[in-house]
Amino acid sequence: MATQSEPEVFGKYRLLEKIATGGMAEVWRARAHGISGFEKILVIKKVLPELARDDEFVRLFIDEARIAASLLHVNIVQVFDLDQIDGQYFMAMEYVHGLDLSRLITRARNLGPFPIPLALFAVAEVLKALQFAHDRRGEAGEALDIVHCDISPQNILVSYSGEVKLTDFGISRAAFQAASLHKVIRGKYAYMSPEQVDGRSLDRRTDLFSLGIVLYEAVTGRRLFKAKKREQTLDRVRRAEVPSPRAYRAEISEALERVLLTALSLRPENRFPDAAAFLDAITGLMVSEGHRATNNDLATYLKAVIESASDTSSGAAGRPAVLDVEPSAIVVLAVEASPPPRSIASPRTQLAQLAQQWAGIIYEAEGELWERGDGSLLVVWQARRGMGRTVGKAVQTARSLQRSAIEAGYRLSAGIAPGGARIAPDTRRPPDGWELAGPFYLARWMMNLSAHRGRVLLTEVGARQVQGHTTLLGRIPIQGNRHINLYELG
Repeated sequence: MATQSEPEVFGKYRLLEKIATGGMAEVWRARAHGISGFEKILVIKKVLPELARDDEFVRLFIDEARIAASLLHVNIVQVFDLDQIDGQYFMAMEYVHGLDLSRLITRARNLGPFPIPLALFAVAEVLKALQFAHDRRGEAGEALDIVHCDISPQNILVSYSGEVKLTDFGISRAAFQAASLHKVIRGKYAYMSPEQVDGRSLDRRTDLFSLGIVLYEAVTGRRLFKAKKREQTLDRVRRAEVPSPRAYRAEISEALERVLLTALSLRPENRFPDAAAFLDAITGLMVSEGHRATNNDLATYLKAVIESASDTSSGAAGRPAVLDVEPSAIVVLAVEASPPPRSIASPRTQLAQLAQQWAGIIYEAEGELWERGDGSLLVVWQARRGMGRTVGKAVQTARSLQRSAIEAGYRLSAGIAPGGARIAPDTRRPPDGWELAGPFYLARWMMNLSAHRGRVLLTEVGARQVQGHTTLLGRIPIQGNRHINLYELG
């Protein structure tokens, strides 16, 4: 990977920093150069190399660009370019300097509950984007019937100037797409609508339901449908049973509760009919209850959140110093899928498709994907709610990944290692060389050791957190006279 001093050259762009890696693509902050020293910072979204040969994923990627390019709106991230370099498809997109709504809400917790006026303002801005997208027509005046299908806090961006922009039309549905693409269930389970998890016909009201979840969680500080297991999450979404938001926060008025419950109605016909009606309800509520908020208010709040986080985690001169950061308790999961011997069977799914399934499972388990290769992943959880709960989450995730691998015709090897690491607030990584140190190295080493048995391995520290579900495998030497007890997950 290119260093900051020598950015990777990608066509006419220079890739400065990898922002994220998802199930279909990796996202980079990049710089474009033009004549007379012209420069522009933007985002390059590249199809993952292992998916570049998959026609369906390439078609989805192109559809995303086609949909987004047709949506020129102040509250929608703009697409500038779609092309391919050496067979790798990419799109160049607007760079929004700030945070996504999920990170903003998470980082704001030390300042208290998220302000209701700002939550209403942000949702109102997204509704303007959805109203535009839902009503968009083609050049001949035909309805495009665009449905975003992936409304979530992660796809709502807030800039340092207080702009709110909707992004990631990667799984959107539109009238021009092949009907076969509409039969596949994609998205973040905890933000789906009941009709979406059941694979039923979707229209604009599914986006309004998902945005209702976003607003509910922002003003209550509670996850609405998210459960420990994917099946439990899907079941909660199907039932769409919504606890009174006023039970979690006394400031929430009866009027705001009615708005939320309307948006989150089980049956689409009982929801707001369109984004304009939802927006009218939000703006009317803001006027009647005096919830004044502007882009400048949101920008000021974002700055306060960033400064608060910097005050608690930065070293001298305002710059985060890794050595001054207290170690964080973490749990590392290293996993790899490998095909069985040819004499047994052939895989039923490509590794790229399996990797996409895995990315969804890890996202639902709130894990951070730190590394990704062909059929291999390194996942990290920070144990903010206690080591026991976090190890349990890693174990459940490993089991889900194992089931997914077996169904696809692969063997899974995995290692789980609790430990500690000094994670810098700016890079979200430990110091250089972390890959071969501490729990990161140990998890990978156990993953390799487990390959011939196809079972998940844990250290003694991890096994103590899941008592009764492990078997002692043996006492293994690691360095000099040091040994560790390894356990196998039953």
